[in-house]
Amino acid sequence: MILVTGGTGLVGCNLLYFLISNNKKVIALKRSSSNIENVKKVFLSYSKNDLKLFNRINWIDGDINDLESLSNAFKNVSEVYHCAAFISFDKNDLKSMQKINVEGTANVINCAIDYKIKKLCYVSTIAAIGLSTSKFTDENTEWIDNKNPYSKTKKNAEMEVWRGISEGLNAVIVNPGVIVGSGFWKRGSGAFFTQISRGMNYYPVGKTGFICVKDVVKIMYELMDKNIFSERFILVAENWTFKKFFIKVSNSLNINPPKKKAGKILMEIALVYDFIISKIKGKRRRLNRASIESSNSSANYSNSKISSKLNYKFKKIEKSIEETCQIFKNQFN
Repeated sequence: MILVTGGTGLVGCNLLYFLISNNKKVIALKRSSSNIENVKKVFLSYSKNDLKLFNRINWIDGDINDLESLSNAFKNVSEVYHCAAFISFDKNDLKSMQKINVEGTANVINCAIDYKIKKLCYVSTIAAIGLSTSKFTDENTEWIDNKNPYSKTKKNAEMEVWRGISEGLNAVIVNPGVIVGSGFWKRGSGAFFTQISRGMNYYPVGKTGFICVKDVVKIMYELMDKNIFSERFILVAENWTFKKFFIKVSNSLNINPPKKKAGKILMEIALVYDFIISKIKGKRRRLNRASIESSNSSANYSNSKISSKLNYKFKKIEKSIEETCQIFKNQFN
């Protein structure tokens, strides 16, 4: 039996589809308040006949921060994919990210050890990888503490996984780049598709690594299937500028692409404006300093380690964007 945490998120629900379509018995841990309708939509995006696969998911209500419900989910489980996380660049969410990303992961690792789990895969992020001053950033690049609260909590969560490895747990860590996939249009890369569909005049000037969600879950499965443990792997298909990404999404959605740079100075001005508007309207801020730093930084991530380890051929990002945009149009047009 396989346990998946974070099954209602982008990686988790695509992983559930992959596992079930390969005839694996799966338990998916979710909070009682979680909405599984997006999971159903993702399953349907693969095939209109795949509701029967969706109905094979064994959902269990629980929380990685509630030891009783988490322990209950671990019963009769031999493998774990830990995908659950709180994603935010807002420092006001640091306490929640610390609770979920770090303490929650520690709980998962402790249960994995207590229940003698045979293998575990942890989904981290390239935000927990350092930035190299040389041509490419790889798994050995030193991480330096920065202003990104999400980055810090995911790095600390990785340390919990390494602790489990030191105590005898068979575990592997993956560090995906920006994940392209459908079904979650209000967060992650899905929010880009939503924003671009409404029309945008400006694009960020940074550069980062992108990967299709289908590649992420296939690689996770292969690493576990081949019993590759005690390592971490950057999962990036291609390094694109945000300008290139925004233009490709715009063209695929038949929207006029943004033509102006949103440089750091302009974004600093927008940050102040956003702060004022949030105070007047009493709403959550849309911009923060960490997101500005992230969208303005440029990095080239190396995928040579995972490519050589699995002899893996990545899906082209251009194709991933086209497929995601088609699903977006099907759902909203």
